[in-house]
Amino acid sequence: MELNMRLLKSLLSKRGDEIEAAVEGTGYLAKTVIGVGTFLLDNEGDLDLLSAKQRATYEKFLKPLLDAAAR
Repeated sequence: MELNMRLLKSLLSKRGDEIEAAVEGTGYLAKTVIGVGTFLLDNEGDLDLLSAKQRATYEKFLKPLLDAAAR
C-alpha cells in the first residue's frame, strides 16, 4: 500500500485535533504520533523504515485517520 503523502501532510499540519482526540486516554502522546508522521514525510512515506514501535503507532493512530480521510 502506498501512503498518500498529501493526506498525511494535511493530517499533521491542519488536523492535529483529530490526533489529540485519537490518543486521548490511551497513554500515547500526540507528539509521538506526530513524530512518526513527520518521519514518514521526511522519508517519502517508506513504511519499511519504521521500527516496530513506530509501525505500531502508525497502525494504531495514523492509518485509521488517513483511511477515514481518504473516503
